[in-house]
Amino acid sequence: MFLVAMHARMESTFLFTFLTTFCGSSYGTWKTSFHVNHENKVEKTSSSSQPHIVFIMVDDQGFRDVGYHGSEIKTPTLDRLAATGVKLENYYVQPLCSPSRSQLMTGRYQIHTGLQHSIIRPTQPNCLPLENITLPQKLKNAGYSTHMVGKWHLGFYKRGCMPTQRGFDTFFGSLLGSGDYYTHYKCDSPGMCGYDLHEGEEAAWEQDHGIYSTIMYTQKAVNILASHNPKHPIFLYLAYQAVHSPLQVPARYLERYKSIPNLHRRKYAAMVSCLDDAVRNVTLALKHYGYYDNTVLVYSSDNGGQPMAGGSNWPLRGSKGSYWEGGIRAVGFVHSPLLVKKGTSSRALIHITDWYPTLVMLGEGTLDENQSLDGYDVWEAISEGRPSPRLDILHNIDPIYTRAKNGSWKAGYGIWNTAIQAALRVGDWKLLTGVPGYSDWIPPQTFTTLLLANRWHKERVSLHRGKSIWLFNITADPYERVDLSQRYPHVVKKMLFRLLQYNKTAVPCRYPPKDYSSNPQYNGGVWGPWHMDVDDDDDDDDEDDNLLSYDFVKMKSLKKAKRRGKLKRKI
Repeated sequence: MFLVAMHARMESTFLFTFLTTFCGSSYGTWKTSFHVNHENKVEKTSSSSQPHIVFIMVDDQGFRDVGYHGSEIKTPTLDRLAATGVKLENYYVQPLCSPSRSQLMTGRYQIHTGLQHSIIRPTQPNCLPLENITLPQKLKNAGYSTHMVGKWHLGFYKRGCMPTQRGFDTFFGSLLGSGDYYTHYKCDSPGMCGYDLHEGEEAAWEQDHGIYSTIMYTQKAVNILASHNPKHPIFLYLAYQAVHSPLQVPARYLERYKSIPNLHRRKYAAMVSCLDDAVRNVTLALKHYGYYDNTVLVYSSDNGGQPMAGGSNWPLRGSKGSYWEGGIRAVGFVHSPLLVKKGTSSRALIHITDWYPTLVMLGEGTLDENQSLDGYDVWEAISEGRPSPRLDILHNIDPIYTRAKNGSWKAGYGIWNTAIQAALRVGDWKLLTGVPGYSDWIPPQTFTTLLLANRWHKERVSLHRGKSIWLFNITADPYERVDLSQRYPHVVKKMLFRLLQYNKTAVPCRYPPKDYSSNPQYNGGVWGPWHMDVDDDDDDDDEDDNLLSYDFVKMKSLKKAKRRGKLKRKI
């Protein structure tokens, strides 16, 4: 009882300080901006050898969009955490949202989950395949309390796909890939609009106070930390919506970037600053509530930045959605008192699939031999500076992406059809085939007074007519300026053989057509599950989950909404 009372008293004190600190227009140093009475401060109380794990995933932050990479955007918190932790400077993710998140949650490449193509769209009857054991499921089995706050984007067409069905004890956030930061509404197309803020498996109407999502998610994360007993391990997955479009931010942050003439870049920079403040307050909460000394904090962007929406990947080539370095090389670092070597920059080759085995083993969980993981345990490489066990990365093989017009088996030496979009890294070498995506280099000076300039001051890359294969030495040429495919055909052939071997292990691609019964108007105005799981209702037993008719789903959704007292809100 004493511990509960103490936590309640501390929570009141902390939340007042948190709100005034976060919402204020000026910020002091860490030591002076967080005022807590000494008698209310929690000392380290963790009695477990299992570390607390906080994974912060941010959305669309470009490689240059952090202070320590030379950005004009001010990120003092991220800079400080990275400088006193380990910067991951050879760290890769996927070029889009759902692919990165699926690989984080499963430790498996897209070709092994069927999510090789694009993202999971709101209207698709698709989600992270249920046969995959997720990271939170593994940590939960190891004794962790598991909580998710923020963006899911791994499908929700049926209840079994929801975060709370995939290993999280609690979930507060959005199911879609984007939406309004204040109203939490999203239109996928005209007439397909709905509300997207959820508490558990229900719409979070009562929790919605019109607060900017970066602030709202931070408050929720702090509440979770305040209510949990730090003697027991916790896994907190904080997946911010920021800094994905739409470009929205509290006005006070815009004042810091009046010198940036391009409105898109100015808003984007302000969003990053707000995000930096959010991470700062999460870190302060970890310290205040007694977690910090036994916490591993991982920070990662989910893909490269989108220049047309204010992001910057300079000096890397390409952008979000491409397999050039600008689309897949990410901002990432680890901050923890548990690191053996702090204040370092790691050049170890690390991929987003590696977090699964790394965090499970850190959490004293178990990995099954039949899981066929593509990730490696890279903790010693990060913490102690040892060589990475990873020697290659399959960035992807997408069998249904637009094919290169000039690609052929002949261009692939009879080994591989170079019309197919694929990307592979082996040691220092990187091979691309097909259509890799947007391929220009966009230097900072392109951000002019024009909102959407038709003529960028950038290095325009020709279409390379007749070209469908590229080879780069990424260690020597990280900016992908010198194609070596003609100079080293023997290297190309070896890598094409490796692609071929990977492709033999691929499962069929899951990318179903749009299902009009997903329309939120049939679900109380809310984006949410529209296919009925067998155990959802007693009278659904005779229905095939994959053969539900439009009228049946509409009727069941409306009955369900009526039973739960969910009234359709005006969109």
